[in-house]
Formats: sequence, structure tokens, C-alpha cells
Amino acid sequence: MILDPRYFDLKADKLIPVDEFVEKVLYHPNAGYYSKKIPFGNKGDFITAPTISNLFSEIITIWVISTWEKLGKPKNFNFVELGPGDGSLAKVFINTIKKFPDINKSINIYLYEKSNLLKNVQRKKLRGTKVKWIKDFDRINKGPVIFFGNEFFDAIPIKQFSYDKNLLKEKHFWINSLKGLTEVYEDAKKEDIKKIKEFKVLKNHRFIEFPKLGFNQLDKITSKVRKLSGGILLIDYGYLNILNKSTLQAVMENKKMDMSHLLKNLGRADITSLVNFKLLREYFTKNKLKVKKVVSQKFFLEKMGIIERAQNLQINMTFEQKNYMSFTLRRLLHKNLMGELFKVIFAFKSKKNNFLGFN
Repeated sequence: MILDPRYFDLKADKLIPVDEFVEKVLYHPNAGYYSKKIPFGNKGDFITAPTISNLFSEIITIWVISTWEKLGKPKNFNFVELGPGDGSLAKVFINTIKKFPDINKSINIYLYEKSNLLKNVQRKKLRGTKVKWIKDFDRINKGPVIFFGNEFFDAIPIKQFSYDKNLLKEKHFWINSLKGLTEVYEDAKKEDIKKIKEFKVLKNHRFIEFPKLGFNQLDKITSKVRKLSGGILLIDYGYLNILNKSTLQAVMENKKMDMSHLLKNLGRADITSLVNFKLLREYFTKNKLKVKKVVSQKFFLEKMGIIERAQNLQINMTFEQKNYMSFTLRRLLHKNLMGELFKVIFAFKSKKNNFLGFN
């Protein structure tokens, strides 16, 4: 069934900035993509690392335990997963943490989820655990905090701009039932121009993607980290060298869709963009956090010992199980799959600097 744009409070023949359009299509409480569809797995629209292999979630858990130790083993410690998906990582995280009594006594585990539909999925999977769901970060006010997001930042809508001579123009969509989505550029707002000019990495580029909503979200997170100490670990698909073109993409049934077909699939397709990790690094630095170097997912997972862990597990596996583990490991690590496209960044406030996975 093709949903009328009006279901998303989108008005025909009216201009709407890209980020506002994507926000409504993805998160509208009644018709939005994340409000009525479970997108994960082979039957969904995309597959994430935690649903590919429990090894990924185990490695993240071990990294958190190591970080807790480097922070001095605080007796009150907080872990927040941003956008927990179907709860796969949280389930492995909780089961692994239980094997380490000291941190298990100290840790508070929170899930930050916007979608009520996904909250229900998570609650079923995590029934009987000590995890808590939060709408904001206000209740976290004691002890260091580690925020973790896997494919969290790419799902936050971005603004897009282009220079016309020396004037910055913002990209809008014009919705027309006959012509579909038409791109229209209008003069950018003064406040957005001012914000963009603050970032050195965005200078001298004709086309700019700016995560205004994402930075608004990170403002709250970085403020909490500065106050309590700890950090934020983000893993996502993205780039370090500016691309000078749109990275906005629609995905449905594990396939990329031409954006021109999006109007016919509102609420049925996910819409994401690649993360500019060089911009993200500059943002964290501006917000007075230290930043480890940006590394690939392959580099991070291998430094964390994922290959050795897989080899130990394979000792007692059947031939079919070994093959499947090798297949999932290849998907996580191969340079032409997730290994190089996905990047890892850790921004933190701590006197320690020797966190695992980056050296």
C-alpha cells in the first residue's frame, strides 16, 4: 500500500528541508518507518553487526569492562546503548557482564530508544534483566558513563547545503504527486551558516552535509561525559575524506533504492546517510573531549582479539558451525564488506589514554 504524504504531515507543493522530511518519514508516531516496521534481519531492510554475530557484542562488552578497569573500577558505573535495535547486543552484553561479578555489581545498564515498537521488541528479548529504558539522560547523575552507539548516528537526519557562487543554499524537497520529489535550493538560514563556518573541516567544499539534529543530540551526551567522566564510542559507516556529494540513501529489503522512487515507498524504506568522521572528531574536540584516532571496524575488532576468540570457540564446533562463524567473521572484517566502510571513534574525558582497540 502506497501511503499518502499527508499521513506523515507532509504537505504537497510545499518546500521542506531534507532533515525535516526524513525526520517525519522515519519517526512520525503513526506512519513513520521506525514506528510500524521492524527493520532488522534477513526479512527486514538491513542487517547490523550485533545480528550478524554474537562475537561483535562480546567484543564490545569486553571493551567496556576494560574501560571500566582503566577508569579505576568505579563502584557506580553507567552504560548507555544508543538505539539498541532489536536488543541483540544488550542481551549478549548482560549475559557476558554476569560472568564478571565486580563490574556486574557496579554497572547500571540503560537503553535509549525512540521507537515504541522497538522498545516492545527489546522488552520481550530482555525480560527479567536489570536493564532500564530512558527517554533522556537526566537520571544518570552519579559515576562515570560510557555511551555506545552502533549505526546510531547515520539514522539521525542531516541537512544538506550547496554553494551557488558564494552563497550557501539549503536543499529542500518539493513534494508533488505527479513529479515526485524535486530538489530545490533556498537561501540557508543565518544561524546554520554561522554554525557551519565554525568547522574547519567544512571549509572550501561546494557540497556540505551537516548533522544539526545529530549534534543537538550529542550536545546532551558530551555535556554528561564532561560532568561525570567516561566517554562515547560510536561505530558506523562513513568516511574521513570529504566526498562533496550527497550520501543520502534509501534502503528497502537489503537493497539500495533510487531516491526518485522514495515517494512511492514512504514509511517502507529506511533513509540514512554516511557519517563524516572527520567532522565528528572536530565536533568532539570543540566540546572539550579527547579523541582517539578514528580506526576501521576491522582494525578495532582485530585489536580487540575477535579472531583469537573465534578460533577458541571453533575448537568444539561442527564443520557447519565453523563455516558459519567464518562467514559471519568475514562479513564483519572484510575490507569490501563492513571492515573498512565502518569506522570507530572514541571521545572521552579521563586522565587515562590507553584504551583498547585503537593502538
